[in-house]
Amino acid sequence: MITSPFLPSAVVLALIILNVGALGTFKAAVYEHAVILPNQTLRVVSQEDALLLMNKNLDILEAEIKQAAQQGAQIIVTPEDALYGWTFTRETVFPYLEDIPDPQENWIPCQNPQRFGHTPIQKRLSCLAKDNSIYILANIGDKKQCDSRNSACPRNGYYQYNTNVVYDKEGKLVARYHKYHLYNEPQFNAPKRPELVTFNTDFGKFGIFTCFDILFKEPAVTLVEELQVDTILFATAWMNVLPFLTAIEFHSAWAMGMRVNVLAANIHNPSLNMTGSGIYSPHSPKAYHYDMKTKFGRLLLSELDSHPRGSVSYPPAVSWTTYAKSIKPFPVQKPAFLRSISRDEFNFTELFESAGNLTVCQKELCCHLSYRMLEKDTKESYVLGAFTGLHGRRQQEYWEVCTILKCEANNFMTCGRTGETASTRFEMFSLSGTFKTEYVFPEVLLDKIHLSPGKFEVLKDGRLVNKNGTSGQILTVSLFGRWYAKDELSNSGKTHSSAVPTLALVMIVALMYDV
Repeated sequence: MITSPFLPSAVVLALIILNVGALGTFKAAVYEHAVILPNQTLRVVSQEDALLLMNKNLDILEAEIKQAAQQGAQIIVTPEDALYGWTFTRETVFPYLEDIPDPQENWIPCQNPQRFGHTPIQKRLSCLAKDNSIYILANIGDKKQCDSRNSACPRNGYYQYNTNVVYDKEGKLVARYHKYHLYNEPQFNAPKRPELVTFNTDFGKFGIFTCFDILFKEPAVTLVEELQVDTILFATAWMNVLPFLTAIEFHSAWAMGMRVNVLAANIHNPSLNMTGSGIYSPHSPKAYHYDMKTKFGRLLLSELDSHPRGSVSYPPAVSWTTYAKSIKPFPVQKPAFLRSISRDEFNFTELFESAGNLTVCQKELCCHLSYRMLEKDTKESYVLGAFTGLHGRRQQEYWEVCTILKCEANNFMTCGRTGETASTRFEMFSLSGTFKTEYVFPEVLLDKIHLSPGKFEVLKDGRLVNKNGTSGQILTVSLFGRWYAKDELSNSGKTHSSAVPTLALVMIVALMYDV
């Protein structure tokens, strides 16, 4: 902003305040969509039938996009697989795909839909953005022709990508992202390397990735740390897995751990345990939704800081091991015992008194807990657990986890997987660990899968503590660490055959992160 030396200082100050206010915040929206699925995906349908199904889903999305724009939203995120679902082979998904060009082509599909071939879905999305003056992120399929004589080219002569697109307020394509970390998606290829996709607006810098990408350093962490985005746009088809990977639990924790805004839009399909969307700031959830009882979608709106790093509420950097390494382990009161959580062997010790100080270790990771319980339900027990090691069977991720888990009374086989209800409250808790990784995500999950905004915080020395009085009824309190440098990634996740049957695919995906 240019100011004149002849303007009164009060006027200059007023102009500065107005300018900061105009760009300081923005209104965001996410929509959790109950996708209309195809009747079957074992045979190839016509392009006309594929378009008919996608337009049925777009009819629903259009109404929600219009409503979001009318309520002042400047950007909206819709879920992964929202236009046609997820259980396909390479052949059966092909009629749903369009050729999506590089955004550098400076293309507004609403004005010139035939420029890159048959693109009715891109045209409709572009017109929705233009007509409602709102940025739209949508997830569709991209096809890219290749030379079938090249051994890397798939048999049908096309690379097929799970793709996010973003259209600006004029309907112009401003971003295209091909999902890198596929999860049992035989219909799609992964790009050769992770794509780092960002775009700038007058209300912040945005980065994009999709679903399973969030569990890996590339591209997710790099977008935040190296490209300094303000807000992540995150389309997902996420199946909830207790105790650490329910959607609202982990996505809100990732926003806090990375100190960045996250707009997370999930599919709504309770039969497959899919629900959980939110608008998350670096310090607290702003709006979230979890619903396993109804069949309906949900629109969320909230205001966020455009540039959270410059906000007075921006949380300080955390040294995750400062406190844990400064104290001696608390005396052992009961010997640790082993129990499996998601096929990972945790070391546990019981919180057998209503208050105390406990330590449990596994290898180099020691987890410390100080606590006081209130209103303890006699039907419930709690344990303190530690795990460090490779998780998963297909793509192995290195986890470091310190956790408090609810169990059924005197039945430690149930810890972390005894349903969605809890009755016990904590008057105080302080959880910390001797992590080797700097990437730690603080999770607090309450009775009936609720978050706890404003009721806990992470101190600069790495302690996760409750604040503002007694906690809610706790299912789990966790510090979930990812040691990316020790991951062992399988190359099999990067190429896919078309021979995986649809039913088998659903059964595999239902196991989610256990495989």
